[in-house]
Amino acid sequence: MKGWLFNDYIPNHDEEPFDELLRLFKEILTHTSGDVAEAISWLTELDKQYNITNSDYGVADFIKDLEECGYIRHSKQQKTQYQPTSKMEAALRRQALDDIFDQLKKSKHGQHNTKVIGQGDEFTSDIRPYEFGDKLDTIAVSESIKNAQINHGIESFKITEQDLQVQETFYKTQTSTVLMIDISHSMILYGEDRITPAKKVAMALAELITTRYPKDTLDVLVFGDDAWSIEIKDIPYLQVGPYHTNTVAGLELAMDILRKRKNPNKQIMMITDGKPTCIKKGKNYYKNPYGLDRKILSRTLAIAGNCKKLGIPVTTFMIAQDPYLVHFVDQFTKVNNGKAFYSSLDNLGEFIFMDYNKSKRTKKR
Repeated sequence: MKGWLFNDYIPNHDEEPFDELLRLFKEILTHTSGDVAEAISWLTELDKQYNITNSDYGVADFIKDLEECGYIRHSKQQKTQYQPTSKMEAALRRQALDDIFDQLKKSKHGQHNTKVIGQGDEFTSDIRPYEFGDKLDTIAVSESIKNAQINHGIESFKITEQDLQVQETFYKTQTSTVLMIDISHSMILYGEDRITPAKKVAMALAELITTRYPKDTLDVLVFGDDAWSIEIKDIPYLQVGPYHTNTVAGLELAMDILRKRKNPNKQIMMITDGKPTCIKKGKNYYKNPYGLDRKILSRTLAIAGNCKKLGIPVTTFMIAQDPYLVHFVDQFTKVNNGKAFYSSLDNLGEFIFMDYNKSKRTKKR
């Protein structure tokens, strides 16, 4: 049975006591699925063992500051209990993004670069005549003045619409994304916590999409025996249930959601520990948690093929590296012509990236 092993805590003296404790508290809160009371209990125990706080600033002071800064509030149901606020939920997503994707650079408007010429904010080397509707900040001043001099001369210098030239930009498009999160029992099987890393990846992806690509749409769903939609703010509170893994149900719901989206670019991001173990046949469930069941595998690969036909790539974030689970994701990704990230539980910042469009495998840090 695996458990938690803690190393000696080395404080960062460059941080204020509140900021240092807040960073640790957010990490603990993710593990407790948003249970503030349990997170405070963990923090208190860690403080007793590793002397995190001092006589000038203790856990009680930290809790008071958390409430005053708007990170926690008293529960409406139980006034003696605390619950996270929307500010804390946003902070959890930002920390997850920093922890996992700390090398990503900020974009101006959060739109995706393409190879197509059109309206955007990244200039090319091409110049063309001005057309009605072009933005003023794309006007090529030097070329426009040159045209005006040639067309009208120096003595009667003037600039008309026909003189104007604009600098081409790369067209930027929008994407509709569905984020799927596995909450089956295998995510905590044998005492191995896979759901906490899964939540971190989910929060990081949600924060990345909503902040870097604000014009995109993002829907989130979870899947166990069945699949259902949730709000982004609910991701930190996700808990594993006594469920099998019905990947088919998750993909079917994701496709239903994307059919209603008008964006031409659609994608599915799936966070899972790999193996599907359940499908629905009529009103009944067919379940087999042992190995890769041929019936379940066939249905799952078939719907992966359907996603490909609809032009919906599936990117799989696999929170495990068991050989037979990797084998399934490998098959699934090939059928969908999608992408897969394999991550160990120890180092979420490092992914093994497989892109079957380019038929290569590279390591991302």
